[in-house]
Amino acid sequence: MMNDGFIIKNDRFSLTDDNLYFLRGHLAPRTDLTAFLDGKPFDVDVRKLTENVDERFGGSETIASFRIPSDIASYRMLKVYVNQDRGRHLCFEISGKELAEKMNPIKLFIDDFSVNEKDGYMRLQGWAVSKEPVKMAVLDADRKKMNVKVERYQRLDVQGLFEECEVDKMSGFHIEIRPIPKDKIYVAFKAGEDRMIREYRTGSVVARVEKGQRLAKKATEYLKYHGVRALTVKVYDKLFNPAMKPVIYADWIKKHLPSDRAIEKQKKTTFAYEPLISIVVPLYKTPEEFLDALVDSVREQSYGKWELILSDGSGADSPLDAILDRLEKSDDRIKAIRNGQQLHIAENTNMALAAASGEFIAFADHDDLLTRNALFEVVSAINNNPEAEFLYSDEDKIGIGEKYMQPNLKPDFDPDFLTSVNYICHLLVVKKKLIDRVGLLDPAYDGAQDYDFVLRCTEKTDHIVHIPKILYHWRFFEGSTAANPESKAYAFDAGQRAIQAHYDRLGLPCEVVKGEFPGIYRTIYHWDETPKVSILIPNKDHIDDLDKCLNSIDSGRVYPNLEIVIVENNSTEQETFDYYKKLIDRDSRVKVVYYEGGFNYSAINNFGARHATGDYLFLLNNDTEFISEDVIGEMLGFCMRPDVGAVGARLYYEDNTIQHAGVIVGWGGIAGHAFVNQKRGETGYQHRIICQQDMSAVTAACLMVKKSVYDEVGGLTEELAVAFNDIDFCMKIRKAGYLIVYDPYAELYHYESKSRGLDQGNPEKVRRFQNEMAIFQKRWPEILRDGDPYYNPNLSMVTQDFSLKHN
Repeated sequence: MMNDGFIIKNDRFSLTDDNLYFLRGHLAPRTDLTAFLDGKPFDVDVRKLTENVDERFGGSETIASFRIPSDIASYRMLKVYVNQDRGRHLCFEISGKELAEKMNPIKLFIDDFSVNEKDGYMRLQGWAVSKEPVKMAVLDADRKKMNVKVERYQRLDVQGLFEECEVDKMSGFHIEIRPIPKDKIYVAFKAGEDRMIREYRTGSVVARVEKGQRLAKKATEYLKYHGVRALTVKVYDKLFNPAMKPVIYADWIKKHLPSDRAIEKQKKTTFAYEPLISIVVPLYKTPEEFLDALVDSVREQSYGKWELILSDGSGADSPLDAILDRLEKSDDRIKAIRNGQQLHIAENTNMALAAASGEFIAFADHDDLLTRNALFEVVSAINNNPEAEFLYSDEDKIGIGEKYMQPNLKPDFDPDFLTSVNYICHLLVVKKKLIDRVGLLDPAYDGAQDYDFVLRCTEKTDHIVHIPKILYHWRFFEGSTAANPESKAYAFDAGQRAIQAHYDRLGLPCEVVKGEFPGIYRTIYHWDETPKVSILIPNKDHIDDLDKCLNSIDSGRVYPNLEIVIVENNSTEQETFDYYKKLIDRDSRVKVVYYEGGFNYSAINNFGARHATGDYLFLLNNDTEFISEDVIGEMLGFCMRPDVGAVGARLYYEDNTIQHAGVIVGWGGIAGHAFVNQKRGETGYQHRIICQQDMSAVTAACLMVKKSVYDEVGGLTEELAVAFNDIDFCMKIRKAGYLIVYDPYAELYHYESKSRGLDQGNPEKVRRFQNEMAIFQKRWPEILRDGDPYYNPNLSMVTQDFSLKHN
């Protein structure tokens, strides 16, 4: 049964226009809306975002907008009706008073308000946005400010809600108060001159009752206007769909750190190979409490075959002398080196390395913490990978009150991501024999000495192992590098020089420049050769799109050695063929070849490739438009590297939201585009939207590939006529031993419909899609089973914004 009209997902006022009110939802086909304010007709503007029907709701996504009078509180009711062939019925109503409350320039949403008497805390989590950043404070029952930290974090889902303007990236908030305050608290919100205050009752029974009343009221209203089907979908999403509710990291990490029982079991474990691990730590006037905490975290290791080397570079009359005496006496596995002079960090670390006797060396900073299972997991990984020489783990930050935050969940080894940002960091463990080959830390790169060391290590070994577990807590406090990366500007200069030296050693003609943020770098290639590039553009009519695409190719820096192969496929409009003739007459680079079979994206491109004469093929959709000045030269820079097979670009929808920033294999059962619908200018998790990096796949809407590699892997698989052919193609390139690079500095528009999806109303297309899905699953079972190596297994397979997985 179809729904009865307009299923509303959310309502809100505009951030840039105080009187503009939106209803967003799904509007059934062949319907429209009318509105009445206190019984009088009221203007409503209806805008469909797509013509496609969402089968769950039986409607197309639509926005209805209303211009609300400033004195709305004096009105009784706004009512919205759906008009259908069988008549008109009410789909939404809201009182003038409620609208007046929603008019507040500060928009607030509470995801979770709970009081846990058993564990003695209350929690409040949600988001708040306005035209300016929103500041928050927690007040007690007497409205006096409490000493409570409000943790702010990114809410990428919220950024997508507000199309009219940019919102503060750190719109999410999490408040946890121990012990539970009596009676109630207030939370004050401030954005510029705007203010808002909300009351929250802290008695658990009261909180549960009030929450139950709110949910019951919402469910009743939703059922009244949208029916059982829509309510069922909404409740199901809320309860079971991880995309509907963000994971709280404080809860997630508790589940993923080992229990006392697990630690005791690890202590009793015997490995076939049990190396001595030397933990080297350079010290410089380290606060006693931080140093003690680090040492305690080492002592608590479930793997006991370690030594801790503490090298003091504080200088003469070091404040650490007595502390080091105490620590050495407390455990014979602790060694202190008193250098008697101030040392920079590279020299200080090298002194510790010289005293280390372990087969593997672990690097730690003087104020950070290891998890209790850190060395156990390292030794386990070494036993599972006997040739391992270089191991690194995931990490997070630890703040005031020992609160864990900002998890850094990393990909497996990615050499191009590594030259964009030093994502390796902590915990790093290196085999002593590799250090002997590579050499010690170089003082010339102080501030980025670890970056330089990591790059030199990766040049000398392929035996690199990523442990996808949080094994290290990087301390976060005011003035620390973790809290304020800009505080080490000199380090970013050193990082730039370290990457440049890396490329120089590899003999690659690269220039390294600083990226958009501190610690982010961009690589620009300067090859002497200008090999021929053949652009392959499949086309059927739509000459306006094709013309826009071709004009954009020449709008910036024109690549000098280019041919354009238009693969004509069953056009029916005479204007198309007239356009081809004019195009060939005016541009000697263009040729049109005719593929006369039915639509098969793979076969069409393979046909075009056979007619191409270039050394490189550039697969390009006809509904794209270059943004960057030098798209072809930018992508060719990476593609000319011997170890690279193909290169993809950053693509935007027409509304300047991300359409493609690389592909993650496994999303949705097969694959999905990363960071879809995030606004242009957003950087994404780990800044991955703006970082050059390797991926398992990229879209063929804009893909450059060596012609030799195209031929080597047999081109695109023609069994996959429509779906997954580009992902399969990239899988073949990876299997042949080449890298796939995502280059965000090649930017294009892709005018593909944002909402285009599987046409559920066409059984033939559904069968074809299901068949092609089965073909892909049969061809590539390993990566679907084991996971994409460039995507951390702790991240969600449901959302496309690199959110935490619910597990």
